[in-house]
Amino acid sequence: MTRTRKASYLTSITAALTLMAAPVTQAADEAESLQPQHGIAMHGEPKYPEGFSSFDYVNPDAPKGGTLKMAVVANGFDSFNPFDIRGVAAAGISTYLYDTLLESSDDEPFSAYGLIAESLETPEDRSYVVYNLREEARFSDGEPITAEDVKFSFEILTTKGHPFYRNYYADVQEVVVESPRRVRFNFGETANHELPLILGQMPILPAHYWADREFGENGLTPPVGSGPYRIGDFEAGRSITYQRIDDYWAKDLGVRKGRFNFEQIRYDYYTDDTVALEAFKAGNFDFRLESSAKNWATAYTGPMFENGSVIKEAIEHHRPSGMQGFVFNTRKSIFSDPKVREALAYGFDFEWANKNLFFGQYTRTSSYFENSDLASDGLPEARELEILNRYRDRLSEDVFTEEYTPPMTEGQQGLRENLRTALQLLRSAGYAIKDGKMVHTETGEPLAFEILLFQKSFERIVLPFKNNLAKLGIEVTVRLVDSNQYIQRVRQFDYDMITQVLPQSDSPGNEQREYWHSSTANVNGSRNYMGIQDPVVDELVNMVIQAPNREELVQRVRALDRVLLHGHYVIPHWHLRKDRVAYWNQLERPEVTPKNGIDLNNWWVKP
Repeated sequence: MTRTRKASYLTSITAALTLMAAPVTQAADEAESLQPQHGIAMHGEPKYPEGFSSFDYVNPDAPKGGTLKMAVVANGFDSFNPFDIRGVAAAGISTYLYDTLLESSDDEPFSAYGLIAESLETPEDRSYVVYNLREEARFSDGEPITAEDVKFSFEILTTKGHPFYRNYYADVQEVVVESPRRVRFNFGETANHELPLILGQMPILPAHYWADREFGENGLTPPVGSGPYRIGDFEAGRSITYQRIDDYWAKDLGVRKGRFNFEQIRYDYYTDDTVALEAFKAGNFDFRLESSAKNWATAYTGPMFENGSVIKEAIEHHRPSGMQGFVFNTRKSIFSDPKVREALAYGFDFEWANKNLFFGQYTRTSSYFENSDLASDGLPEARELEILNRYRDRLSEDVFTEEYTPPMTEGQQGLRENLRTALQLLRSAGYAIKDGKMVHTETGEPLAFEILLFQKSFERIVLPFKNNLAKLGIEVTVRLVDSNQYIQRVRQFDYDMITQVLPQSDSPGNEQREYWHSSTANVNGSRNYMGIQDPVVDELVNMVIQAPNREELVQRVRALDRVLLHGHYVIPHWHLRKDRVAYWNQLERPEVTPKNGIDLNNWWVKP
């Protein structure tokens, strides 16, 4: 849902309009004949009808008021601009300060409904989209939101914002303001049917606020937003409070009814997760999403749990789990050979970790689209095989003949047999053990690398992996840095290996460029953490983006998934089909949990 990077076409709109006067006029006539839509689905029709009162998974009568106290484990923040690659933005800024043209639902694969935009118009081929803005839409300073603000937001985000936006919206050819409340996006020659929906995800910024300010250099000056909250009190790098806007213009819309119920939302920063957990149990904040299996099994005990003051729940979800794993930086020469990457995977003993560290809570991940019908399985057949056969001469034969399964250590031989397999792969890649060290037979370079971490709790997972590889003469260094340093190093691809989560949605699209496409491999700040540069992957990504229907999307994503897995770009970790949460009992949540799982913005404080 989120996307090759092509150059922006916004630099010469005037010339384009002059050269294409007749086609633009014709398209404008076509737009006039289109029926405005209250919502749009990626494939098929949206679930909710025009004028719907609220989403099915919220409580439309939820009371407003109270304070939600939250914790962030990080080394502070130094920016209120979440759209710039410089600095570290305060938690919650994007969610609470900025509204979007459309709002996505959490109980459909990918549908979106009017928020700032009252309606949209797009032809069957989705070659352009027009958004009709609500007359009542306002920024937090009371100024109306206009089509000029929408155009400004697009241009500033794609030219001065995070590289993600430039890539996400690369297929937009021009933006035309047709009236104060009507803005049109024309697309290039593309079958990118997702664009009308993902443009609807764009945060809308006030042009008047930024007119005399340098984007990205406002530091900790609270900006004017377009969302349901404004910045209240804050202590630089330590805490921030968001204050609900009482006369928020959208509070009674169907996409907002029953949501954003807290009067205040406060984030406090902690540098250590153990300290944060104890602070939670002491009542210093209200809600905790637990990521540690050990904590979940052992730490949530005491009188507050026994008497019901704190509620502990594992809430099932049905969203794709994506991929978490050890990520190889293939820009580094030691990881340029897929045989080396495959070999190192045999050194990770998931079964041991799950039993001894995770209390048996996890399932091994074997797909980038885990926990969904998009995940590849078995051997390719039917339509998926037809897609892959186009690239047969450029793909490893394993793609067609071997089902991808991450190495396991179950059985009598266990890890020992896996290390034998790893040794065979490394020998075929030109390595041998010499004087107790794994070295390349031609260059004499040792096989040694660094794993970069910022979570101390991950050391107990990484160190056994390090010890297993040491048996093969491979030297692994584990470096723990603070969260801010980690962010900056990852943005600049300054690492050998990291642990990373690659989330996915039920409707993959333009964001796949950000993960896998060659054009993003050397763009600082992109999410192509592995540095993948493979023409076959590029073509499959484009096919995914251009999928004409849900059935074809599934087959194309499975083909992409299979090629990525056999590229051995990560050592897969694990996943959990539940959200482990604990919260103090003054919080209440809706009876219905959507397929995407819990969303705190639908919760409330008991009156």
